Amino acid sequence: MQKPTKVPFDAQVYLEGAGPGKTILEFEKNKKIFEQGDVAETVFYLQKGRVKLTVLSEQGKEAVVAILEPGQFFGEGCMNGHKLRISTTTAMETCVVTSVTKAAMIAAVHDEPEFSELFMTYLLTRNSRIEEDLIDQLFNSSERRLARMLLLLANFGKEGAPQPISPHISQETLAEMIGTTRSRVSFFMNKFRKLGFIDYNGHIEVNSSLLSAVLHDKPVLKEDE
Repeated sequence: MQKPTKVPFDAQVYLEGAGPGKTILEFEKNKKIFEQGDVAETVFYLQKGRVKLTVLSEQGKEAVVAILEPGQFFGEGCMNGHKLRISTTTAMETCVVTSVTKAAMIAAVHDEPEFSELFMTYLLTRNSRIEEDLIDQLFNSSERRLARMLLLLANFGKEGAPQPISPHISQETLAEMIGTTRSRVSFFMNKFRKLGFIDYNGHIEVNSSLLSAVLHDKPVLKEDE
């Protein structure tokens, strides 16, 4: 008797559907998905919306460390032995996420090469981004850091056309992400608009001229600090 044909594993289908060890959750704007100090037992995959990742210091100072977009994992620290969450994640708009238990994640990584490759690619990409952010923070002025952040948020360098930046990302959030004040961000944003680098139409549209200015180190992006 012929053995039944095994259905090919599809990592995307796996991540977007409920099943053993997986739950689909929806969070409204400003709802916390998990908080710093919570028990870490699950990994999350963002299907829809944007999520803000923040860290609170012992002195009570909060910093935005990342803006997550669809297709990204978060909370994966539990896979590396973290018992508690080291950050807080908050929905910036209506979000749909897949919650995957640690056991289900380990099984999928172990049993399904396609899923393992997807997850490893994400981890390597995130690690490179963290290194780039650190270098940016150490060596670039706040103006250049803002320019780079706008390009990243608009998805320059990724497949497809650049995307408008969500109005949910405020100047205060941008200031927290690049380590400066809101007034400085406001000053630079007005400067970028006058130079034709960005447009305001309810959301922020980033033009390729900003990328050119960053890549070619044009003097309009002066070292202010």
